[in-house]
Amino acid sequence: MSDEIRFIDTAPALETFCREIQGAQWLALDTEFVREKTYYPRLCLIQVAAGQSLACIDPMALPDLGPLSELLHDPQVVKVVHAAHQDLEILFQATGKVPAPIFDTQVAVSLLGHGDQIGYAKLVQVFLDLELDKGHARTDWSRRPLEPEQLRYAADDVRYLAKVYPMLLEALGEKGRLEWLTEDFENLTRESRYLPDPDNAWRRVKGQKYLKGVQYAVLQALTAWRERQAMSADLPRRWVLSDDVLTELARRMPTEHGALVKVRGLEDKAIARHGETLMALVREASALPPSSWPTPVGPSRGIGPEHEELLDVAMGILRHQARINDISPAAIATRKDVEALFRQDPGCNLLQGWRAKLAGHAIRDWFDGRLGVEVREDLMHLESRPGQ
Repeated sequence: MSDEIRFIDTAPALETFCREIQGAQWLALDTEFVREKTYYPRLCLIQVAAGQSLACIDPMALPDLGPLSELLHDPQVVKVVHAAHQDLEILFQATGKVPAPIFDTQVAVSLLGHGDQIGYAKLVQVFLDLELDKGHARTDWSRRPLEPEQLRYAADDVRYLAKVYPMLLEALGEKGRLEWLTEDFENLTRESRYLPDPDNAWRRVKGQKYLKGVQYAVLQALTAWRERQAMSADLPRRWVLSDDVLTELARRMPTEHGALVKVRGLEDKAIARHGETLMALVREASALPPSSWPTPVGPSRGIGPEHEELLDVAMGILRHQARINDISPAAIATRKDVEALFRQDPGCNLLQGWRAKLAGHAIRDWFDGRLGVEVREDLMHLESRPGQ
């Protein structure tokens, strides 16, 4: 691949580049964006490498992504991305569809024993023995013109990704684990993952653990309102109301002005602008019957102290399965996932895809008494229990 970095900011140049890489079976893909002052991320740069070609594409200067969009959605072209979620989210917003099919190198490398959240710089270091420049990690990518050093930094995000990808394919193929990734990658391309969901936004609000009962209904109503306000004005959520204010409103449930002004952190200008709406939301939500209250799903819901030793053994089974398969336990599941399995949560990650085959089914069978845990030669062994 040439060291030359092509900066594309015109439609004819984009068309030329896309014709050049037409027919490639895969391309390495990355994006740069800013979202500190907006609800929706602002796409500032798209880096693409395929074959011997590499380009940094300026979507801020282009009327649309045209031929590049066709490649991103071509089912015959694999899009190779590292830690793909944010890139897919912003490209979905920019093009109206989620790029597919996808190969996420962060997910893939976890199946080779390198942990579940390995960063791109570490990936390059492990596979190519190269130290990447981190000097432009905090760049404001919306400012123009971009300096040559900034473009070089951005280009490196796909230059080396394109070199690592074939190495990952070979290593995973040797271990027979390529097919394990199919379900994970298909899930990454589901549009529902990237659509705003105001009615469930309350689940991400920090500091809610001290709420109870109807207070959760109030929190849900207030958070859904904040989400829609932020979306409509394209502002960060915290610029509308902070999480601390939301939880304090849910705790106090003010329905008159005298109580509203006592809410810590709620500024006078927010009261003047939104006070009546906030009180109306509180009144409406607090009148809901218990059957309509949302139910928090915390890490210990439905699990008492008497269950902790069971979960400890289940975590031991998880670590055992990870060890014999040379995979980081965290790449398979967390304790929260094990708790979800114990609660028989049908959406549990441990019941999905390769995680189920590798550890989920074993842990579930132990919970149900169909699998035994034995110690031989100072090591854990799992034994089926016929007839159970």
